[in-house]
Amino acid sequence: MAREFSTVGVVGLGTMGAGIVEVFARNGIDVVAVEISAPALERGRATLKGSTDRAVAKGKLAEADRDALHERVHFAVGLDALHSVDLVIEAVPEHLDLKQRIFAELDRVCRPETILATNTSSLSVTEISVATSRPNQVIGIHFFNPAPVMKLVEVVRTVVTAPEVVADVEALCARLGKVDVTINDRAGFIANALLFGYLNHAVGMFESHYATREDIDAAMKLGCGLPMGPLALMDLIGLDTAYEILDTMYRRGGRDRRHAPVPLLKQMVTAGLLGRKSGRGFYTYERPGSPVVVPDESTPLATDGGLADGARAIAKVGVVGSGTMATGIIEVFAKAGYEVVSVTRGMEKSAKVCEAVKTSLNKGVVRGKLAEADRDAALGRISWSATLDHLADVDLVVEAVVEELSVKKALFASLDEICKPGVVLATTTSSLPVIDVAMATQRPADVVGLHFFNPAPIMPLVEVVRTIRTSPEATATARAVCAALGKTGVVCGDRSGFIVNALLFPYLNDAVKMLEASYSTADDIDHAMKLGCGYPMGPFELLDVVGLDVSLAIQRELYLELREPGFAPAPLLEHLVTAGYLGRKTRRGFRDHSHR
Repeated sequence: MAREFSTVGVVGLGTMGAGIVEVFARNGIDVVAVEISAPALERGRATLKGSTDRAVAKGKLAEADRDALHERVHFAVGLDALHSVDLVIEAVPEHLDLKQRIFAELDRVCRPETILATNTSSLSVTEISVATSRPNQVIGIHFFNPAPVMKLVEVVRTVVTAPEVVADVEALCARLGKVDVTINDRAGFIANALLFGYLNHAVGMFESHYATREDIDAAMKLGCGLPMGPLALMDLIGLDTAYEILDTMYRRGGRDRRHAPVPLLKQMVTAGLLGRKSGRGFYTYERPGSPVVVPDESTPLATDGGLADGARAIAKVGVVGSGTMATGIIEVFAKAGYEVVSVTRGMEKSAKVCEAVKTSLNKGVVRGKLAEADRDAALGRISWSATLDHLADVDLVVEAVVEELSVKKALFASLDEICKPGVVLATTTSSLPVIDVAMATQRPADVVGLHFFNPAPIMPLVEVVRTIRTSPEATATARAVCAALGKTGVVCGDRSGFIVNALLFPYLNDAVKMLEASYSTADDIDHAMKLGCGYPMGPFELLDVVGLDVSLAIQRELYLELREPGFAPAPLLEHLVTAGYLGRKTRRGFRDHSHR
């Protein structure tokens, strides 16, 4: 039988600690909430009151339940108040010496059978436990912020944590309505080990002026369905906290360069730019603690999508290709009012593409997303061709043929001869260098990448890729076209993976390495990222959907370009691809999909 916890102590009443107090008190458990001083205690009390009052205002908590919750909490200054509790959770700042001092004191104050837990997100639970005479009763219970809302708890056992302590804490998590994943004591555990490598990479992208903060954040929200962009999330976490976590993980986790804090991070922390809590981080906020972003000197000026910034007028668009991507792009342009010339290799392929566009538009009508008249008008704007010569009078060409450089280069050389001067030539490549395609023409200044996401009619993001030869006018034209299509265009340089794939796939690769090391299961890692970070899919779900062969090819490209050891494809990913386990399309990837 699992032990019954009737009274729990919480040490440290910052945002995290106050949230943990609320979780226990909401679930009928008495809490002794402890701080170092009377002013700190009052701040903790105010945080708890603010959170529960908001829950009442939103209809998530009855007034009577709120009042009962507050009656269960006893506030006290000093650790001596914890002499009779069944479990203590420490939630003080991430400094090992501070936590060790607190645990040594708790060991003296608390009853011999009391479980001592730390909410650390990055420090070694083992190193904290050795400050006590009962390391077998020390465990990590890592809640996620905001604790009352987030479902995930990482239960971290050390090599000496008693099995019954683990079982008791797992049962307690279930009583709190949380989903727990139990793991061993390793730098960053699951969620932070995967999350912070990605966040650090995004900061590096911003530091090198590869893309603006707005474009990096928009790309990850719209391209991956994430609840927040990485830089906005860093501001929420706190740049000082993020720096401490990365620094600890780098030192404890084998000195992986992915976790070495980007220099800009240390500079911002030194300058007091800590994110929301200081009112300024990557973004500027209305006031310290406010979530409201206000314009600052880095905020891009709003353009009306007009031609003022050098964008050229586009009326007629050519789309070359006959695959899913080409079909979707034809539909997007036709629905937005552009005249479209679809060019494929042969009239048979043209007929297939025509049929696919009609089917998709008809689905829109059936679902009530599109009026019949609009469908007919869109179809009326498209002409079908099997010869590139019909692109002689278009204003923009979008190439969506097979991802082979030789094929694309040959196509662009032909377009260079056929198209009139001033035409913007765009490639939809997701992995090849745009400059290689551009240099196949005599007009590299007019060549740009327009990376649509699949399915193009639905996905709101387009990556606008400028090479070192792309003119500002061509980039402005591409951005204006994205706006006219109702898409968000994010501008980035011509580097492998652009923004989305360059940030997404190393994170997926890190997850595979974690599984390969037998640190956790695919199910627990997926749970951790969905419940702990609000991701729409876990990494292994996503890999099986994308295709393991596609993922491996992208990861290889990134590694070849950056030569960063941390980007080397995980051997397990290579082995699964060699074995023909490619994900859902072969009914077997990281999971067996044959019965689904």
